[in-house]
Amino acid sequence: MAVLSSVASLHRLANAALVHWDLPEGAAAQLINLSENATYLVTAPGWRSILRVHRLGYHSERAIESELAWMDALRLEAGVPTPPVIAARDGRRIVRDAPDADTAPRHMVMFDFIEGREPEAGDDLAGPLERLGEISARLHHHARGWRRPAGFERLTWDEETILGQTPTWGRWQDGPSVDETSRAVLGRLESVVRERLARHGKGSERYGLIHADVRLANLLVHAGETRVIDFDDSGFGWFLYDVATALSFNEDHPDVPDWIDAWLTGYRRVGALPAEEAAEIPTFVMLRRLALLAWIGSHAETDTARDLAPRFASVSCDLAENYLTRFG
Repeated sequence: MAVLSSVASLHRLANAALVHWDLPEGAAAQLINLSENATYLVTAPGWRSILRVHRLGYHSERAIESELAWMDALRLEAGVPTPPVIAARDGRRIVRDAPDADTAPRHMVMFDFIEGREPEAGDDLAGPLERLGEISARLHHHARGWRRPAGFERLTWDEETILGQTPTWGRWQDGPSVDETSRAVLGRLESVVRERLARHGKGSERYGLIHADVRLANLLVHAGETRVIDFDDSGFGWFLYDVATALSFNEDHPDVPDWIDAWLTGYRRVGALPAEEAAEIPTFVMLRRLALLAWIGSHAETDTARDLAPRFASVSCDLAENYLTRFG
């Protein structure tokens, strides 16, 4: 009942807040995704846009503005097509409002609608992931040289914020169905991952500003192009973490090696990636898997978490055993 109440409250907020923007008469917002944030499709005759209602307590207004600044720079300077922000009537890019006096106000951002379809694991993903590799290389190249605005604020995705005592998404040990046996297997995995990450290092060629969530749900495929959306989790981390996030929730798919090869082909078409670095991709895949196990445990109210919870820990253990056989 609490989740339904929250969804109803968000629906009231999203639709009531439309008055802040200069929209056609009859515009209405319809929920299309509920994850970290609530995402709405706003429609009216001859109009489509996307309204993002931010989760409480996840980002400050400065952090959201930092995200939008990087998206602008990528679109204008790096040839990475990102959705432009639609400013409110008073010029604000970020609106803060509440559906009623008893509900905490939320930050909201309106984006242009971008044509495209979310790819699925059952699709032929070689083409989309090869194009994603190209985009990732442009994104990383831009991040290395971009002069960030004063006060720039984003999340960090490293060994402590993912695996530490107070990680951003919670502890993987608190994930669903993590019992004594799986805790032992995944504990060994964490130790090896930490050791290899320390050897990989955080030099400027390997670590910097990344998207951090280019999973299939954040890709749009249209007319032979792949476009990246939703920079909400963008922050500081290893560049190779981006390819790991592209495999999110599908790490056990038999085509994963082919998908990684496709991404590498696209990446190397634009930027250099030495073989010894690329060989560490499995480590980042397992780092991401542990992060997702924690995310499922801390986001039990989402449809994704409910669908994946029953088997995610056991499949993670299978993946861990395979990884440890190779790298442990």
